[in-house]
Amino acid sequence: MINLRKAQESFKQYLKDYDIEDGNIKLKIKHTYEVVNKSEYISKGLGLNQENIELAKLIALLHDIGRFEQVKQTNDFLDSKDFDHANYGVKVLFEDNLIRKFIENNKYDNIIKEAIYNHNKYKIEENLNDAELLHSKIIRDADKLDNFRVKETEHFSNIFPSKYNPKTINFESISPKVYNDFMSHKCIKLEDRQTQIDFWICVIAFIFDLNFDISLKYVKENDYIDILIDRIEYKNNDTKKKMEDIRKCAKEYL
Repeated sequence: MINLRKAQESFKQYLKDYDIEDGNIKLKIKHTYEVVNKSEYISKGLGLNQENIELAKLIALLHDIGRFEQVKQTNDFLDSKDFDHANYGVKVLFEDNLIRKFIENNKYDNIIKEAIYNHNKYKIEENLNDAELLHSKIIRDADKLDNFRVKETEHFSNIFPSKYNPKTINFESISPKVYNDFMSHKCIKLEDRQTQIDFWICVIAFIFDLNFDISLKYVKENDYIDILIDRIEYKNNDTKKKMEDIRKCAKEYL
């Protein structure tokens, strides 16, 4: 049995080791709870039973548990070979056995582990069973849906990795590979992002990796394509033109 109230209390206890007034920490706390809500929205929309709805919400509560240590150690959200927040989350939950603070029995451990591990990867790994695959897809979609909200509402200084300067974003160009991949309905690989505009396009390209019609519908109904594209005033004429190509491509896909 999943006791979400107990899990949420344990999550609050976990956060006591971190500065909850830090802007990055605060952003991730809100993101976590919003992903819980969106996981519930997707699960109910798929007609899942109550057990799977509760499991999806628990996975959402835990999916970014590695982010808080990442911020503490690196003051950034940029995953690398040295620190991947999903891998770290799996480590603290299952190698350090923190998972038992959130759920007493181990019935769902493999599903939770695989869903968290896969939630930030470019593609879901192969050979998952049906339950592991389903919940990996739910958390990936829910995470991306809330990423659109974050990019709509948060200040640029809280969004972009520290290596970027938000003051230059209006003048930047799009890397050719990023543009071509988007127009081919491909997600953008992190290592291909060279500019902040690339980073922004990477977020819009999340639509190409959404697994459920209900998720695509959510993006369309909330007008996230126009909102994200129009948030930036493009001073580079080539970028401005290509962003209109991207807008058209994204809307046709939706």
